[in-house]
Amino acid sequence: MGRIKTALVKRTARQLLEAYGDEFSEDFDKNKTIVSKYINVSKKLRNVIAGYIVRLKKQEKSKLKK
Repeated sequence: MGRIKTALVKRTARQLLEAYGDEFSEDFDKNKTIVSKYINVSKKLRNVIAGYIVRLKKQEKSKLKK
């Protein structure tokens, strides 16, 4: 089982995907730089948000395949 993400992480990640969805990918390191470009948060929170965005992008990709 994985760690449970807080509502802040989920809400922020979804808002970033909604606004800048085409810039994000399944690459964690690339997403880290993009997240830090658009919002000013701590390193730990930035990394959690970037990781959650990777998860959402992978889910989106798997939905498109079906």
